[in-house]
Order: sequence, then structure tokens, then C-alpha cells
Amino acid sequence: MRHLLVGLLTISLAACTSLQSTEHAAEYSHTPSEAPLWQTLDRIHPDNWHLLLNDGPSALDWRLFAIDSATEEIELQTFIWYLDTVGLRVMDHLVQAADRGVKVRLLVDDSFMLKQDSELLILEQHPNIEYRIFNPYKHRSGNYALRTLENLTEYRRLDHRMHNKLMVVDNQVAIVGGRNLADEYFGLADNFNFRDMELLVGGPIVDELSHSFDDYWNNEWAFPAHEITHANRRTISLDALAQQAQAASEVHREPHDFHRENSPDQLQERWQLAVTAAANGETTLYVDAPPQGNPADVDNAPVQVANELVALFDDAEREVLIIAAYLIPTPQLEGVVQRAIDRGVDVRILTNSIRSNNHLAAHSAYSNHIRALMSAGVDLHEVRVDARDRHLHMLSPIEDKLLALHAKALVIDNDKVFIGSANLDPRSLRINTEIGLLVQSPQLNSLVREAITHDFSEANAWHLQLDDKGHIVWVSEDTRLTQQPADSLLQRLEDWWFALLPIEGEL
Repeated sequence: MRHLLVGLLTISLAACTSLQSTEHAAEYSHTPSEAPLWQTLDRIHPDNWHLLLNDGPSALDWRLFAIDSATEEIELQTFIWYLDTVGLRVMDHLVQAADRGVKVRLLVDDSFMLKQDSELLILEQHPNIEYRIFNPYKHRSGNYALRTLENLTEYRRLDHRMHNKLMVVDNQVAIVGGRNLADEYFGLADNFNFRDMELLVGGPIVDELSHSFDDYWNNEWAFPAHEITHANRRTISLDALAQQAQAASEVHREPHDFHRENSPDQLQERWQLAVTAAANGETTLYVDAPPQGNPADVDNAPVQVANELVALFDDAEREVLIIAAYLIPTPQLEGVVQRAIDRGVDVRILTNSIRSNNHLAAHSAYSNHIRALMSAGVDLHEVRVDARDRHLHMLSPIEDKLLALHAKALVIDNDKVFIGSANLDPRSLRINTEIGLLVQSPQLNSLVREAITHDFSEANAWHLQLDDKGHIVWVSEDTRLTQQPADSLLQRLEDWWFALLPIEGEL
């Protein structure tokens, strides 16, 4: 008993001290590389170009291919990085790039780094790799409950997370969108995979993306990893990580042939084919400013992306298609949707169903808005976990695999597309920082429309309708339900309970 009291007292005393922001000499991205490969692409397409990364396996392939094409610098910013098959393979290719002399800068949010400090810190042993953790927990316990308790007094600061996902290669090409670095975002998980979406881009917009990375890298809450952890960096070596990555690559070698080593000529040929076929367009970066001072301060609310999205809605003339993994309309969002419908704009939304949503509390909060959305005139659809065409987003066999939605995209009229990291919920719109690209391009608009057509079909999504008595029904191609398509009565009860709780503003 005495040891327990001493332990609790130690935790209490530790929790009373707050992490102070850091300060380091500013570092900035290189100017766009003038390597022969990139000069060739610039001649083919000197303006902004865009490739839609619509399925997970191909998105991983292009990510590894881009890393292997680097000659000078790679900047990677992400919310989640798990050391599973995808995480290890990305890490291995980054280390190989560093071995070639490429400067690699890695910036990862601290939300999901539990028990990963030792492995990720090993990267700092490489002279060409720098690793920073954004808005970190001061106390690094490997137990989630204990870590939360130890950092309880800093909850308001830690509630603000960096949700941005960005990779920039040689300041020439970049990937922006919704995918974290983990198997389920690339269709490699054994039982549960996400339908997600990204853009691979080139052109002048990439320099703006690099500057965005610099803003976060040089922020006072971006800590060099070794400064905020006491993990033993000798527990694993770079060679051991390489062996783990090789073992991981063997697991999913077939049926998808992920990027293998290519000659310079093969690299150039593939890039040339891709850029020649890419969609052109006018590209605008939407990005939240990183915090200046304590992230908990009201003046630091990251609302820049939210405000841009509101303006985008208000400019819509005919149609808005919304792909939103987590949909919890704020009053501001409800207002802009209502204004659009009032002026004759068609609004169609695809979001997660109760079974496909991996955050039940988020679904519960959304369910409180379903009737209001439908009454306003929104055409609402929810992803089926057993979607007929789920094979498009994951590796076979798919018989026992479920599908969920993680993409964040808007299709506006016939000429605009927005793809990024921002959900349409309070957390993305005013708590977490986000990033995305607005592309004015009839060509890309058409490509995205074609890519999401199957997502809205009743073979892949529930179509919510009102029956003759005004009750909500869930309709698919072969089923009509008068209750949510839940796993069980218990899931419905949990959903009902969470919907009563006053937590919507934090979701």
C-alpha cells in the first residue's frame, strides 16, 4: 500500500510540471532540385499537375517510388506512423535514400507514438536523418493510461494535434491527402481497411508545400526526438530495422508488385508517363498555421482551413459532393450547407455507417444530425463494411475483410476538387491542424467523379431515405432496414449512450 501511495505521489508531482516550448536554429527546404530527372519533367509539364492516388496499394507503390527517386531531400509530415508492413517499408526506403546522401526530415505527431520511441529514435543515428515530434507528451510512459495520468495537467495543450499528412521529395513532387502510415490505410491489413484518397502533385505548388513543412518544422512545439524521450536508443540497430522491413516486404510481395529497384532510365520513363497523363489545373494550398505560443490559447485556434472550406461551399453554384469519413456538422457547417441548398445547390454526402466508423463516439455525435441534414435536403449515404467493390481498395482475398471510409474530399460543380486531411467535424475544423489542396480543373473533377461513382452505389453504401411516416430507413440494393445497420444490439445501445454525452465539441 505504501508503495502504491508513493507511486501516485510521484505521478502527481511529475504531472505538476509542464513541458516548455523549444527553440532551435531555423532550417529550411532546399530550392527545387535541378537533377536531370526533374528537369525533364519540368519541360514536359512546367505548371501544376495532379495524379489521383485512389487505391491503397498503388498509393504505397507511388510513395516508395517517389522516395527512391529523391536525389537531395525528403520531408515527411504525418499524424500516425505504425511500424507494421507499411511503416517498416517506408522507413527502409527512407534509410536507403539517406544512405545515398539524401537529407531526410521527419515530423510526426505524438498522439500514437506509444511504445515506439526506441524504434523510431534509431533513425536519428543516421547522419542524414533528422526526426522531430510535434506537441509531445512530456512524460513518455509505455502505458496509455499512465501516460495520460502523468500529463493530465497539460490536457488543453495536448488536445491540439497536428493532423497534417504531407511528403515532399526534392521540392519537386509531393503527396497530400488523408493516409497515415499504417497497413489499414493502404489495403494491407488482414481484416479492416480504409477507402482513402490522396493527390500526387508537381509544379510550382510544391514549393509552397515545402514552406508549409518548414513552418511546422521550425515551430516551437516541434521537438528533436532525443530531447523529449529517455528511451534506450541502443535497443535496436538500423540493420535490425532493415531486416524487419525486408521480412515485412515478403509478407505482401504478391499479388501486388510493389515498387522494386529501378535503373535511372526506368525511373525517368515511369515519371514521364505519369506526368504526361496527369491532370493540369490551378492549385491552391489550404493549411492551418502552426501554434504561436501555447496551442491551448484561444488565439491559436487553427481555423484557416475551415474558413477556406466555408468560402468554397458558398461559391458552389450547382453541386457539392462530400466524402467525409467523420461528419459532425458544426453550426457554421450546417449554416453553409443550408445556404447552398437554399440557392438550389445539390448536396450529396458519403460518410461512415455505424459499423464502418472506427470511432463509435464520432458516429454517435453524427447520428444526432442525420435528421436535420436530411430535412435540409442533403442526399445522405453511408459506407457498407461489406461493400461489393471493396476489392478496389485492398489486397485480395477480401472475403473476411471489412471496409471503412477515411477519405476527405469535396467535388464542387464541374471544375473544383479539394483533397486533404480535414474531416468535417469540430476537431478538424477548430482543434487539430490540417492541410489540403484545392484544384480548379475540369479534368481532375471528372476523374474524381468517376473514381467515387461506385462509392455512392447501393451495392457499396446505404442510401438514407424517409418513409411515408417520416422515419429514416437504410436502403441498399437488396435490403431495407428501419434501424441502423449495426453489428448488434449492444452496439446500438453504446451508440445511443455516446449520443447523450456532451462531448461533441471534442470529436
